[in-house]
Amino acid sequence: MGLDYCNLSNRPPGRLLALAARLLPGVRTVQDQVAPYAAAWRRHNDAALAATGPLWVALGDSMTQGIGAGAYDRGWVGQVAGRLPGWRVVNLAIAGGRVRDVLDRQLAALHSLDARPDLVTLLIGSNDMVNPRLRPHLNTDLAELLRGLPPGAVVGNQPGTHATALDVNRIIDDAVAERGLVLADLRDPRTRHWGGKLAEDHFHPNERGYAGMAEVFEEAIRRAL
Repeated sequence: MGLDYCNLSNRPPGRLLALAARLLPGVRTVQDQVAPYAAAWRRHNDAALAATGPLWVALGDSMTQGIGAGAYDRGWVGQVAGRLPGWRVVNLAIAGGRVRDVLDRQLAALHSLDARPDLVTLLIGSNDMVNPRLRPHLNTDLAELLRGLPPGAVVGNQPGTHATALDVNRIIDDAVAERGLVLADLRDPRTRHWGGKLAEDHFHPNERGYAGMAEVFEEAIRRAL
């Protein structure tokens, strides 16, 4: 079965990001990846669904799409997939994705698949944390989302130490303890020190940054499996 991508389109950039892309070449370079990377993942997803083998479904935002890496499949998902031979990857992440997008759009797409996934991963929350309009709903929406994941799903947390990140991580830690989820702990030193690991927009990881994330997620995935 093919995916209906109508509900999985990337969010348009906000006004500040659009302005930054016009003024700052590094931001524009990274933003120019969004449409082609999404198209590449759609082709990849369709091929994966037509093939056979264990199925991994990835949920999240631009970091799960690999924005900032040199190619769509050189983000953390692509790097981990390269070390899981025989696995099919369906990446439902959208650039600009928020917790509510995963709840309302990506989970629906996951449930529409004919094949039941053998692995589900989730990395979400960064865009909610930086948006003052979304922060008041973040904890409630995230708790609802975590309740909707299957047991054994691998969930990444936030590496930051500010109050909002600590609240997010507490909710994730509680869900891991209560629901049998598996934590990919991005509070690890490999994913907390970003010197030389950021793309030209100084926000998304570059391939070196994604390599650290891939190591943390791979370890959690192998525990989950």
